[in-house]
Amino acid sequence: MSEIHDRPGERGPRPPEPPEAKAAAVADGIVPGFGIDTIHEAARRLSGHVVRTPLLTSPMLDELVGARVLVKAECLQLTGSFKVRGALNALLTLDEEARRAGIVAYSAGNHGQGVAAAARLAGCPAVIVMPHDAPRIKVDNCRWWGAETVLYDPRTEDREEVARKILQDRGMTLIPPFDDVRVMAGQGTVGLEVAEQARGLGLPPDAVLVNCSGGGLASGVITALDHAFPGMTHHIVEPAGFDKMARSLATGRVCANPHPPGGLMDAISGPVAGARPLAVLRHHDVTGLTVTDEEVLAAMGTAHRLLKIVVEPGAAASLAALLSGKVDVRGRTVALVASGGNVDPAVYRRALAD
Repeated sequence: MSEIHDRPGERGPRPPEPPEAKAAAVADGIVPGFGIDTIHEAARRLSGHVVRTPLLTSPMLDELVGARVLVKAECLQLTGSFKVRGALNALLTLDEEARRAGIVAYSAGNHGQGVAAAARLAGCPAVIVMPHDAPRIKVDNCRWWGAETVLYDPRTEDREEVARKILQDRGMTLIPPFDDVRVMAGQGTVGLEVAEQARGLGLPPDAVLVNCSGGGLASGVITALDHAFPGMTHHIVEPAGFDKMARSLATGRVCANPHPPGGLMDAISGPVAGARPLAVLRHHDVTGLTVTDEEVLAAMGTAHRLLKIVVEPGAAASLAALLSGKVDVRGRTVALVASGGNVDPAVYRRALAD
């Protein structure tokens, strides 16, 4: 996959890294250009552009799980998802020439909307490559933010090839969904805010659960929180049967999910784990948990009743792990991220009916 360069001011696609380079990065647990300093730099870039979302608490939820629970409501972020943070941070590192040429992303959902919003905030063109059968609301939302949408047939076309042609023809820059240090740092600003807000409440967390697909959010949040609260335990949560990152953590190799993705948690059922996020997560000794569609539906209903927020299935995975007892947090303070709220109405009706 083509990616943008890791150093600010550089532009354009670069050749894919050879597999042995990624394997070496994973083996060493080192990701050049990523760390707590780059997360703080991202926070400065994003200040005034993204929503500082609330950190919610509920005595009823605390009693239900026997712990103090801190829920970061990124479902209230611009576009209804954390994704705009990483997209905008990556975009703002580009030089003026690259911004004028514009950016490209491929996504059927939250990443596309995040990139479209970031482009509008930065005043640059954007093209979002989407499957022709993507939900109409997601296509319309990308267009509302001012992005051009290019639709492709996933049965006969490869989205990376479609994007690569646009990059070559128009001289635009790709914004990857997760395997990029600037995207990871932007997502890490979620963790910085959680740390500041938790201290303000006098509730330093000693455990964190993060929904995980490619690992951009998890690697950023866990890096920020581990720096603020050394010694805390870290967990990622994935759909049962689609736990590519947990398998990657166990083997030290980038693993893929079965195709096509299954179940309700499409937002965290992506095809492959990110090599850079994997290296970071292995460095922090992260453990993997899985949840089922039924457990996620129950968690969505609980979020509505006790926290008064709308959470999409993939974004409810960490809460589902907590409610279903996948990890023992009794007597502890645990933080989690409600990472998005872009849910199909029919699915949400199911969640509220259960």
